[in-house]
Amino acid sequence: QVQLAESGGGLVQAGGSLGLSCAASGRTFSAYAMGWFRQAPGKEREFVAATSWNGRNTYYADSVKGRFTISRDNAKNTVSLQMNSLKPEDTATYYCAADRTLSPLLTSREAEYDYWGQGIQVTVSS
Repeated sequence: QVQLAESGGGLVQAGGSLGLSCAASGRTFSAYAMGWFRQAPGKEREFVAATSWNGRNTYYADSVKGRFTISRDNAKNTVSLQMNSLKPEDTATYYCAADRTLSPLLTSREAEYDYWGQGIQVTVSS
């Protein structure tokens, strides 16, 4: 079992930056690929980014490519999402998720992720 807790959300102006962090419990964090998803009001949850168990592979949604960076620290059981050049349309609740796999192939499919955090709000003002 893995428990995930996001931190670092808040309010930022358009064009600004914000970093999110997700802390995982358990001793098998390195056995999981990690992903970030987001859900805006009135919309379905969507994939944002993912990283493989060792951090060597990453995968981004087209909407955030070049602006967001996902990284992980297996020694600290954390995964981070650095968000730059933020836009009002990035406003959403952001969730981290864990997919128990050692495959270098990453997925954007929610159903593949086994554990989820509670989510944290990010608001980008125009």
